[in-house]
Amino acid sequence: MKTEDIDYRDGDVTLSGFLAYEEFEGKRPGILVVHEAWGLGDHVIERAKMLAALGYVAFAVDMYGDRRQAADLPSAMVLIGDLRSSPAKLRGRIGAALDTLLAMPNVDASRIAAIGFCFGGTTVLELARGGADVKGVVSFHGGLETGAPAEAGAVKAKVLVCTGADDPMIPPPQVVAFEEEMRNADADWQVISYGGTVHSFTNPEAGKAVSLPGVAYNEKTDRRSWAAMRAFFDEIFT
Repeated sequence: MKTEDIDYRDGDVTLSGFLAYEEFEGKRPGILVVHEAWGLGDHVIERAKMLAALGYVAFAVDMYGDRRQAADLPSAMVLIGDLRSSPAKLRGRIGAALDTLLAMPNVDASRIAAIGFCFGGTTVLELARGGADVKGVVSFHGGLETGAPAEAGAVKAKVLVCTGADDPMIPPPQVVAFEEEMRNADADWQVISYGGTVHSFTNPEAGKAVSLPGVAYNEKTDRRSWAAMRAFFDEIFT
């Protein structure tokens, strides 16, 4: 497997992503992988490698610049708050990563998707809301609220949301509101709600860095949601 750090820019901000792929001839589908509020770290890098092993070109993006990582929850809230407060800024930041992936010579630009975890899930949904020309996006335990709801006909990507039925950070009314937004936008969307599952269910380190109620890894839901993503990719890339 080939891995390398990739520097790119969003205006005057220098970003440092992580690229992973198996050696092959020709071009393969490209996947953006977006980190949690903590920043680009081991969890998302491992997911990029898992995608590369499946035959994709995986680009784990840096949403903060200089690959900054939050040392604690208040620092993480500051970092995501700067982007969450402006949907246009958030969409521009992930758009810079998309442009970088599209320019890679081993990537099939007609077959692009994006996945994200927690804050990253929110980010890929904003990518879809903004009308990015990608095949699909997958949100794992991502926030579903937005300050700029999708307009009718704007969402080109197919959308898969994997959420915990007992996640206190994404309560049922938020899920219902998101579903209504997608209906109004005439989007192609799916929401899978996993029983007995709370926030950060894909990350084995969840709850270790900071003790929060409603945050825990769930091996079964992690496995099921990854399988759902793989089936989704089989569909959109066929």
